[in-house]
Amino acid sequence: MTEKQIEPKAFLAKLQNKELDDAILLDVREPFEWTESHLKPVKLIPINSIPARMHELPKDKPIYCICAHGIRSYHTMLYLLQNGFADVTNVLGGMAEIERYIAGTDLECLWIRQESK
Repeated sequence: MTEKQIEPKAFLAKLQNKELDDAILLDVREPFEWTESHLKPVKLIPINSIPARMHELPKDKPIYCICAHGIRSYHTMLYLLQNGFADVTNVLGGMAEIERYIAGTDLECLWIRQESK
């Protein structure tokens, strides 16, 4: 069981270089958080639903866990590793850090934000 973590800049570089095309981007935030801002394409499974929905995740693909600030995604990474997933990475700083680096880049088109009212 190897814990892997990636800085947001390195994660976005992999995304831009299409190195994550076969990976699962797993957002473990709550639906209301996801609605406000998320990356596409991501699979939304809130952290509390992971045990019941773990069967939806392939064990033969890399998984990158994302949350708001990197704490829930870290715990999800540990849980998945303890349950037989071999290639799971936590994105440090979560969406808060990703949003800092994605604005103004070619990847901004993958950033879905709720319109301000």
